[in-house]
Amino acid sequence: MPGATLEMEPVEPQSLKKLSFKSLKRALDLFSPLHGHLAPPDPKSKNIRMSHKVGEFSVHLQVSLEYGGNKAMTSQPSLGVNAIASGHGVQPPVPPNTLALTGPEDSSDHQKGGAQNDLIVGPSIQPKASNDVSLPSKSSAVVSASGSSERNSSTSAIMERIPSKWPRPVWHPPWKTYRVISGHLGWVRSIAFDPSNTWFCTGSADRTIKIWDVGSGRLKLTLTGHIEQVRGLAVSSKHTYMFSAGDDKLVKCWDLEQNKAIRSYHGHLSGVYCLALHPTIDVLLTGGRDSVCRVWDIRSKAQIFALSGHDNTVCSVFTRPVDPQVVTGSHDSTIKFWDLRFGKTMLTLTHHKKSVRAMAPHPKENCFASASADNIKKFNLPKGEFLHNMLSQQKTIINAMAVNEEGVLATGGDNGSLWFWDWKSGHNFQQAQTIVQPGSLDSEAGIYATCYDLTGSRLVTCEADKTIKMWKEDENATPETHPVNFKPPKDIRRF
Repeated sequence: MPGATLEMEPVEPQSLKKLSFKSLKRALDLFSPLHGHLAPPDPKSKNIRMSHKVGEFSVHLQVSLEYGGNKAMTSQPSLGVNAIASGHGVQPPVPPNTLALTGPEDSSDHQKGGAQNDLIVGPSIQPKASNDVSLPSKSSAVVSASGSSERNSSTSAIMERIPSKWPRPVWHPPWKTYRVISGHLGWVRSIAFDPSNTWFCTGSADRTIKIWDVGSGRLKLTLTGHIEQVRGLAVSSKHTYMFSAGDDKLVKCWDLEQNKAIRSYHGHLSGVYCLALHPTIDVLLTGGRDSVCRVWDIRSKAQIFALSGHDNTVCSVFTRPVDPQVVTGSHDSTIKFWDLRFGKTMLTLTHHKKSVRAMAPHPKENCFASASADNIKKFNLPKGEFLHNMLSQQKTIINAMAVNEEGVLATGGDNGSLWFWDWKSGHNFQQAQTIVQPGSLDSEAGIYATCYDLTGSRLVTCEADKTIKMWKEDENATPETHPVNFKPPKDIRRF
């Protein structure tokens, strides 16, 4: 009846347990004549099972063609089924750690003598050509055949990924702030160290240049003369001169024996954003908002070249003693190498998508890094070949970068982030965040300039909260307390 409900009698737990034991005993009576012994393995059913597993690897078969696999194999998605279905003999039981794969070549072997190839998969399988007859080492596939030593071409179906050849990062101790210097009344925009490593100078938006003692952090001298913020500084290693450049279009030469400006270099049509001294000849380079890098004779104040070619502000420049002697980065997202003999462009790198606001040459190696909001990239010198990207993205505008001889690259961002990188591998091993001085807004956490001292053991950052912060390595850190958390990149970008 449609409206009637049937009431089920409750089943006792005891009887349910007895029933399940009865069904288990009945199944054992059916399939196993000897009680207490498991049923013998059925090789035919195991082969069918394994062939279905191999069918799941059909995607890998396409990859195997690149490593020298047999092209004829791609026409059969599941291996071994045809040989078993046609009834060419029953294969012997397969050991638990081996995978029996029967390909089209094996079916003919079964007709002749029942030869079987077993594949023992080691820790990592190196790709080899299918006609390779030598037995690989312990880190590759070991193939044992009863009739011949020739490798079964179907083994490429289960090849593992090739181990990464990316260099492992060198361990570096983390860095920490040990001194905060306040004295400027505006954003601190530029920094340069004295060649004797006893003092450093900073330029600020308060239009002054201040000279500080490296050891104590005390103020030694304040120089005035600019009428806008000071954006670039450099100290000569051959003369007692310091050079400064600012938003007031002025480039000044300061005599540090008299502590006053003795020369001005006139020619820029707008603010000057970066400045560099040539290491071997008495030449000064300045780049600015007029999209030109100008080359000045230090003594005569004459402009030797106007290196024009950028479409936007030249915001970073560095020089080398050999070609390319001048490298400039610009807001037009390009990097240009310049021939200083003729004042012409040697090479233009267009890898970046955003403004190249900072560049840093390695003090020992012939390569340099350039920073943009999209990525930090490494290039070779002198030809400018792209090496690789740094393995993380800081996801901010990077205003400053510096690298020391130990291969620690420091990059400072607009949001106050100071990231430390291993130069060789591009691994980001520390992400520090600057703390604004009391009374400042959190939005004033921005780093505008960074520089290592001559030993590379101290890092100085110039910041938007009007302070100068000094950093050093944590001497208590060990590889055990701060292990390297490194994962090699899966896909390496070629640009």
